[in-house]
Amino acid sequence: MRCRFSIWLAATLLASVFAGAQDKPTVEHKAAPATSPASGKEMFMSYCASCHGKTGMGDGPAADALKVPPANLTQLAKKFGKYPSLRVSSILRGQANLAAHGNAEMPMWGNIFRQMSGGHESEVQQRIVNLNHYIESIQAK
Repeated sequence: MRCRFSIWLAATLLASVFAGAQDKPTVEHKAAPATSPASGKEMFMSYCASCHGKTGMGDGPAADALKVPPANLTQLAKKFGKYPSLRVSSILRGQANLAAHGNAEMPMWGNIFRQMSGGHESEVQQRIVNLNHYIESIQAK
């Protein structure tokens, strides 16, 4: 069912509003909104910024509600010596073995993109490539 892409969105799109007595925010699970597969920035802002922050530094509004802190995506090139494009693509497809991916906190985007595209693999690839290019563009100098 196409609506099943409501598999939670990167530990969701929005952190719930703090309720007076709560010590830690909770995460509200929402459906992944439709975005253009041509815009890496639009996809990042819609799917990634809630956890990784608008600048990719891991400081999104849902970050405090997560058990595993989101990565600072602006430091990938520095951490690996150069931007790890293949690794990032693997993570986006859900093929990498990461604690935060594929569990309740972070879904495997490849599966969600596949559902959004109605199984059209070329659109899934376009989403992954363009999102990967955008993440590469926000690397710290």
